[in-house]
Amino acid sequence: MDVDDYLMLSAISHFSFCQRQCALIHVEQVWADNVLTFEGNLMHEKANSPEIIEIRNNIIISRALPLVSHTLKIYGVCDTVEFHKSSHGAKIAQREGIFQIIPVEYKHGKKGRGDSNEVQLCAQALCLEEMFSTSIEYGFLFYGKTRRREKVVFDESIRERVRILVVEIYEIFRRGITPPPDRGSWCQNCSLHDVCIPTISKLGSVHTYMQKCLNEE
Repeated sequence: MDVDDYLMLSAISHFSFCQRQCALIHVEQVWADNVLTFEGNLMHEKANSPEIIEIRNNIIISRALPLVSHTLKIYGVCDTVEFHKSSHGAKIAQREGIFQIIPVEYKHGKKGRGDSNEVQLCAQALCLEEMFSTSIEYGFLFYGKTRRREKVVFDESIRERVRILVVEIYEIFRRGITPPPDRGSWCQNCSLHDVCIPTISKLGSVHTYMQKCLNEE
């Protein structure tokens, strides 16, 4: 597989949240912004400034760090990676000592549906483990609405879930088929609501939906 065909890390979060949303974005290349995505982008501005490297006592903070796993064939960017000087962990180029690596992902609002944020963070950790030849026990999700960090432990169950999700997403890509809507209250805040048309499943088929639109005109 060519590196250009690797899966984006964000697809794992999208797929866990809604398989149809994932296919619309990553297979059909559809995207739309709403107020929530706009506010989320503003929140990420500082985290996504790779020129910023902070040093606080024995902690090095790197922002917008590119990630890749050739084992899982995934790639992306981590909002923030903290390197804590420790007695165990990984070596870092041009830095003395050993560092414990902790990924931190920023999210607008508060914890939402399912484990989409957790699996994305775990996928980032798997990339970092491969890149730095180390093990990472946990990371943090920072939610803008609560202004608090939530610890995510990378046990074997969540690691296995990430591996399974990656396989399932690649299968969706291979088939090139967008799954039907999984309708729920979460649809209202989705920026792709008007593109997805989650209520279309009520009509039985696309042909029926299009015929209804023509009749209304």
